[in-house]
Amino acid sequence: MDKAIELNAVDTTYEGEKIPCLKNITLHINKGEFIAVIGPNGAGKTTLLETINGLLESNRGEVKVLGKALRGDGNSIRKYVGYVPQDYSIDELTPFLVSDVVLMGRYGKIGLLKPITKKDKEIASNMMEYMGINNISKRPIGKLSGGQAQKVMIARALAKEPEIILMDEPFSNLDFEARREVSEKLIHFHKNKGMTFVIVIHDIASIPKSCNRVIVMDNGRIVADGNKEDILKPELLEMGYKGMVC
Repeated sequence: MDKAIELNAVDTTYEGEKIPCLKNITLHINKGEFIAVIGPNGAGKTTLLETINGLLESNRGEVKVLGKALRGDGNSIRKYVGYVPQDYSIDELTPFLVSDVVLMGRYGKIGLLKPITKKDKEIASNMMEYMGINNISKRPIGKLSGGQAQKVMIARALAKEPEIILMDEPFSNLDFEARREVSEKLIHFHKNKGMTFVIVIHDIASIPKSCNRVIVMDNGRIVADGNKEDILKPELLEMGYKGMVC
């Protein structure tokens, strides 16, 4: 199968630090896979997503996205990658409306200096409706609840029409019912659009049903990688994974 993401013997170190946050990571993800990444705080999960997205540059090894080396070609590659970060601080006085923020996803696709077209506005509007936030489209982004803002960030990533979606704790600010609804929407996109999903999850009960592979990280390394049913077997959780992901 064609590879969506390839990391070969990758180390990533934050600026000013000496010890790598990612240590000798080798990971190949096929196009169309739906992968959950689990592990304790500080395991390197967020660093993994940031490295794949080119927000952090690896200091050893090779990162390839959609067959292209990320080093030196990151800007062109990110047109095909949607990213939902875990931490996004939004000032209450931020002047942007929800509709503005979702439309920003189109700039990531067409380029920052390109004019927004009617089609771009329609795509952004469709994503707001799909995520159930069209009723708050004219509200300032800084006035939203955490759950509402999280849906906006997901809508923005989907509006980019990416081939790969990277999500860092996309359900953290959502209640149980909202988690179920958003999970079903992501499953729909996976099945009908063929997107590749890599999602960092804290609560293993929130792993979407479409997920076919689970990666377990600890101390900057991948310690398990396999079929969801095999990785999340009760006996394996009792052997050590349970304490890492709960």
